[in-house]
Amino acid sequence: MAGKKQRGAFMRGLDNMIIKEIDMPSADPGKVVVSLEYVGICGSDVHYYHSGKCGSYEVDLNEDFMLGHECAGTVSEVGEGVTTLKVGDRVCLEPGITCGKCEFCKSGKYNLCPDVVFLATPPVQGCNEEYIEFPADMCFKLPDNVSTKEGALIEPLSVGFHAANQGDVHVGETVVILGAGTIGLVTLLSCKAHGAGRIIVADLVEAKLAKAKEMGADIVINSGKCNAVEEIMKATDGMGGDKVFETAGSPVTIAQTPFVVKRGGTITLVGISAKEEINYNFAQIMDKEATIKSVFRYRNIYPKAIAAVSKGAINVGQIITHEFDLDHIQEAYQEAVSNKTDLVKAVIKIK
Repeated sequence: MAGKKQRGAFMRGLDNMIIKEIDMPSADPGKVVVSLEYVGICGSDVHYYHSGKCGSYEVDLNEDFMLGHECAGTVSEVGEGVTTLKVGDRVCLEPGITCGKCEFCKSGKYNLCPDVVFLATPPVQGCNEEYIEFPADMCFKLPDNVSTKEGALIEPLSVGFHAANQGDVHVGETVVILGAGTIGLVTLLSCKAHGAGRIIVADLVEAKLAKAKEMGADIVINSGKCNAVEEIMKATDGMGGDKVFETAGSPVTIAQTPFVVKRGGTITLVGISAKEEINYNFAQIMDKEATIKSVFRYRNIYPKAIAAVSKGAINVGQIITHEFDLDHIQEAYQEAVSNKTDLVKAVIKIK
């Protein structure tokens, strides 16, 4: 599509989004062009937009940078050698392109590939644009009963799915989730799908707690109005949770995990924390013989997550509270930064 143009949204400095014309992609061998329809706003996008960094990754503020990595749309062009997709197929994209050659890729743990090219992880540009070229084998076809809006949520859902797998959630277990943002909520949905018996969710924001309750949490705790550790222990008769998930990446909630896990239980760290060291009570871990696991993105999850949504086991669309079009992406990001009252998850409708 040489010479043709499309629109893309870029952050230009902090708290500033601009839309400009950029070149249209064309499909090289093994790749497809996807006409994007929905892109989610992730917590990492908000961190980059507002502070220029997320965890150990930083945006070069001297250059325009495109955010967005949760996306879905319709195949508009197919490159040579692609046999699994055709024009008109609706797909969601797994945003990490790995090398396929290192020990991590070859052992199936490709999410740990050190050479991954991941959308909207600096310096790699994201997908807040009308069209994107992408490897066909990283584009997953959506069933007829799964919308592209839901398809854009398969990426964060995969994080929750991987978290539940890492935590090894079993039927009937008591689960504690610290943080009720998008990742906390998809972890909640995934733990429910794994058969968790009782789910306790703690957060500072009432709207997020209300959404957690709506989505199946048995007990919600506003940790800004009470001692969350005491309330969790009270709710579990002093035992703590069989499985504890920290999804906020906050030093406060990370430090709470050893105090609310059951003896012999498992803590799974999901939220992205800052680079600074965090004080942690390992005496509690040793005394309880608790296990600590962690999550970095996901692996081999997309087909299962799509199937779970298609079969009705997971209603991922219910996490969306706000929708904006591409022309109002600046307002969307500002809302994501400043609205702590009722915004849980926002998506951008590209077209």
